[in-house]
Amino acid sequence: MARVALLSTYDKTNLVEFARSLVEEFGFELLSSGGTARTLTEAGLPVTQVSEYTGSPEMLGGRVKTLHPKIHGGILARRDISQDQQDLEDSQIRAIDLVVVNLYPFEQTIAQPGVSLADAIEQIDIGGPTLLRSAAKNFQHVTVLCSPQQYQNCLEDMRQNQGTPSDGFRQDCAAQAFWHTTVYDQAIAAYLSQQSSAEVTSAPTMPQQYAIAGHQIQALRYGENPHQTAAWYQIGSQSTGWAAAEKLQGKELSYNNLVDLEAARAIIAEFMQPDTPPCAAVLKHTNPCGVAQASRLVEAYENAFAADSVSAFGGIVALNRAIDTSTATALTKTFLECVVAPGCEAEAADILKKKSKVRVLTLENLLDGPTNSVKAIAGGFLVQSTDQDIEGTSQWKVVTQKEPSPEQWEELLFAWKACKHVKSNAIVITRDRATIGIGAGQMNRVGAAKIALEQAGDRANGAVLASDGFFPFDDTVRNAATQGIQAIVQPGGSLRDNDSIAAANELGIPMILTNVRHFLH
Repeated sequence: MARVALLSTYDKTNLVEFARSLVEEFGFELLSSGGTARTLTEAGLPVTQVSEYTGSPEMLGGRVKTLHPKIHGGILARRDISQDQQDLEDSQIRAIDLVVVNLYPFEQTIAQPGVSLADAIEQIDIGGPTLLRSAAKNFQHVTVLCSPQQYQNCLEDMRQNQGTPSDGFRQDCAAQAFWHTTVYDQAIAAYLSQQSSAEVTSAPTMPQQYAIAGHQIQALRYGENPHQTAAWYQIGSQSTGWAAAEKLQGKELSYNNLVDLEAARAIIAEFMQPDTPPCAAVLKHTNPCGVAQASRLVEAYENAFAADSVSAFGGIVALNRAIDTSTATALTKTFLECVVAPGCEAEAADILKKKSKVRVLTLENLLDGPTNSVKAIAGGFLVQSTDQDIEGTSQWKVVTQKEPSPEQWEELLFAWKACKHVKSNAIVITRDRATIGIGAGQMNRVGAAKIALEQAGDRANGAVLASDGFFPFDDTVRNAATQGIQAIVQPGGSLRDNDSIAAANELGIPMILTNVRHFLH
């Protein structure tokens, strides 16, 4: 008796070609339902409708099609157990040897703006995951395919094994099927939890359960160091974020490249509003070593590079405009690891080819980052919402007798945005919309300020200073004043805020408290 293949797919990519090979090359009989049956019939392939085979019509608007003992009995029956075979015979059930299923597009549906809960619910597949799990459980006797990308591999494996998929192939496919349903269920659970939380309270909350599932899109040569293994995983079925970026040239991305690129994306996202001037950020080991705005993109890059040209060597560059020819020429003048921008002009791409090893990526939506960040700890992990709010100055409070000038307000906002992306403790000094001194990741704020002020040198005279955390003492204010700092922005919140405020008043320096801190560990 011919073997039976059950096909029930939403995504019909390459389905007809695969089904034709099953019939003509390997002698399978096709069993199918709904739209899949119509597609195969229109292609001239012999198909038995599931409803005809089971004697039960599709019902409830298509919610019930394959949920029937004649289907799941045929999938779950063990070929090496006589009682299972007797049960099939007694109930007139055909054994099903191959199950090909992919699921309703739930993730794509909820990604659409304005989708209703009712619309989302109708894209929750029930029969499909049930078929996948049944077939995957019985992988010793049944082959299960959950993606069109598996079709060709399946055919090749069958050709190499006298028309029957190998044991190893079936087991690998079963694992993929269980991962597929895991990711699918996770997306549904997360969506419904978010909907429930939104109805109960307007305050942000974290779910009681948190799961992460992804599929490997690239094995990386190593992790942070050569002795560490690493791989790149994508969450969900849609290519988003860096998986959606176009690499125009350069070597394969490394673990450190991707970590640095995400830090670069986060900082340039602060400067992606339509009315924001051209901006460039140069980063090294996730810390910005230079950030600048200017009337032209090439000037912004040159100013960001000049902020710390020593550290910029071998760095990562992020731009908030498409790369033009002038900027491309400037980029080729030094060694860089990666460059990312929302686009790249054709002539600029040709210029960049002179530095063929530089990884040049375009990512149109640099604003689209993760909403939560996850950090592994022994025995578990921590989850927090990402610090991605782009702030204005409406909530800022001037706490000194002297008010900042309008120009200083704008400069302080620029410095504050840059400081947000420097590892704590962080001090950033800027002038003319360019960083001139950055103190990153120090154990105390005085040390961070010392580094930033020394780096700025004489350029600090007339500049502004931003701190990601409060001043516990007035020493940073006084040290800044000796270098000519003209205005300061900091979150406030210290028990001794008044000491710093008094020092600023004494020295004639306007100080702003934001009441928001931006620690970055």
